[in-house]
Amino acid sequence: MYTLQQLIEEKRREMNGLANEYGLLDDRVLTKSRELDCLLNEYQRLVVQMEGL
Repeated sequence: MYTLQQLIEEKRREMNGLANEYGLLDDRVLTKSRELDCLLNEYQRLVVQMEGL
């Protein structure tokens, strides 16, 4: 089972691979970037929740 950190790293690798192949402004790269942003936002929410405990 993947942890959130593993998912973030996998998404980052996918995005970097696409960026290397198609360039930074390609729609596929931008889509992966948005997906990564969502995962990072979720991670940040969890960190803030844990700090509040």
